[in-house]
Amino acid sequence: MKLSDQGLQNKQEWISKGYQLPAFDRSEMIANTHKNPVWVHFGAGNIFRAFHANLAQKALESGIMTSGITVCEGFDYEIVEKQYRPHDDLSVLVTLKADGSIEKTVIGSIGESTILDSENEKEFARQKEIFSADSLQLCTFTVTEKGYSLVNGRGEQLPAVTADFEAGPEKPQSYIGKVVSLLYTRYLAGKKKIAMVSTDNCSHNGEKLYNAVIAFAKAWAAAGKVEEGFLDYLNDETLVSFPWSMIDKITPRPDASVEEILRKDGLEDLDPVVTAKKTWVAPFVNAEETEYLVIEDKFPNGRPALEKTGVIFTDRDTVNKVERMKVTTCLNPLHTALAVYGCLLGYTKISDEMKDQQLVNLVHTLGYKEGLPVVVNPGVLDPKEFIDTVLNVRIPNPFMPDTPQRIATDTSQKLAIRYGETIKSYIADPQRKTSDLHMIPLVQAGWLRYLMAVDDQGKAFEPSPDPLLEDAQRYVKAFTLGTVPSEDEAKEKLLPLLKNAQIFGVDLEEAGLADEVIRDFREELAGAGAVRKTLEKYCG
Repeated sequence: MKLSDQGLQNKQEWISKGYQLPAFDRSEMIANTHKNPVWVHFGAGNIFRAFHANLAQKALESGIMTSGITVCEGFDYEIVEKQYRPHDDLSVLVTLKADGSIEKTVIGSIGESTILDSENEKEFARQKEIFSADSLQLCTFTVTEKGYSLVNGRGEQLPAVTADFEAGPEKPQSYIGKVVSLLYTRYLAGKKKIAMVSTDNCSHNGEKLYNAVIAFAKAWAAAGKVEEGFLDYLNDETLVSFPWSMIDKITPRPDASVEEILRKDGLEDLDPVVTAKKTWVAPFVNAEETEYLVIEDKFPNGRPALEKTGVIFTDRDTVNKVERMKVTTCLNPLHTALAVYGCLLGYTKISDEMKDQQLVNLVHTLGYKEGLPVVVNPGVLDPKEFIDTVLNVRIPNPFMPDTPQRIATDTSQKLAIRYGETIKSYIADPQRKTSDLHMIPLVQAGWLRYLMAVDDQGKAFEPSPDPLLEDAQRYVKAFTLGTVPSEDEAKEKLLPLLKNAQIFGVDLEEAGLADEVIRDFREELAGAGAVRKTLEKYCG
């Protein structure tokens, strides 16, 4: 069985092995996509293939759409060159359900794969042609939060951005620069309408995309590289919109156990591609069944009726409430707590942590007792039901090969929103006291202990990538496992970090939490097994 248009001709073989095949005329869809592009997606990674492409597949099968998605990769061109195109833009989605069953779907909704390379005249010319089309309604993005940043972790403007600001829209090198260049093409083609929809998992994602885009437009306008009207075009929401969204679906790196299932089915050419940029991409993706996508309904040129595929369209305020519900209480803080302590306790699967009673008690108290009381119900999703699903179905799913090491990536960038917002809510509410928060300080202490890069058995481990890792580790380098510093000594070394509101969202000393964080951290330093003893003490 080969994953290609020709390989799918033997439909019965695929069906007999339990695969769901695209239930539409794919050649007709491809022709429609080339002629009348409707939906462009930037970012050809796993979340796109598991979620957006599957939504488009459902829309094509129900007749909501007749054109598919044009996927555009602007960071790692080899994903398209070595994985998408050799498989005729097809992929296999393996949905791993909590009951142990799996669902195998051949995703065939991608009508065209393109490379966002301004140096490649053919590719860039095609993208300009797409952006000039009257039919184009929306561009979605999954480029990660870093993809919208024009500066590095130290706040210094990226060299490619500086060069693009000076050179103008002809051949930009930075990702966003190339996107803005395409928007300028659309402006020159007649100020055509479009929605630019970030679906990255970050707060106020539409605002982040807008700010990045407008920075380029302002620089180019100031340098006389674009017409002055371009700025007005981007700032007119009746022409160009930047809706906010909240996305939620766990799509970990393709797992070897899933690959083995597909190999036993007889699927060929499953070897993953590891690109020169270290991207790991396979012809299949594995993902959980649960998914949420809530989008601000602001589409100047119209949109496909994706509400019929489960997407929730609403207003910006509601999107913001949903995002805050998820990121500050009902999922992300629980994930980070399990990530930090999972690394310290030697776990390699998040689902296994949900068999650990202390960790279960930690996240239950963190979510239900400390976070849920200060969450604003967004109306379109119920916070209690959301967290119930997270803790009872999603995280415990043994067939989801997600790891604490993956989730621990960039923890310094996550603490402020995932815990700082709850702390702020307690400070703002005269009926509440931050002294009632105990699991949040325990997680923060766990992160300090994690920074030491030594697990609970005293073995060194490699911390996950984090732009502030080295800076943060400076504050714990004087501590060693088995030697408990005095309270004053620990305070002297740790307080400058704990007062950093950029990392924690608040000054933890002013919030009245620094002493408890330091206490928990000191207890976790007592020796091998001290992390476990601390969890037993405070989490039953």
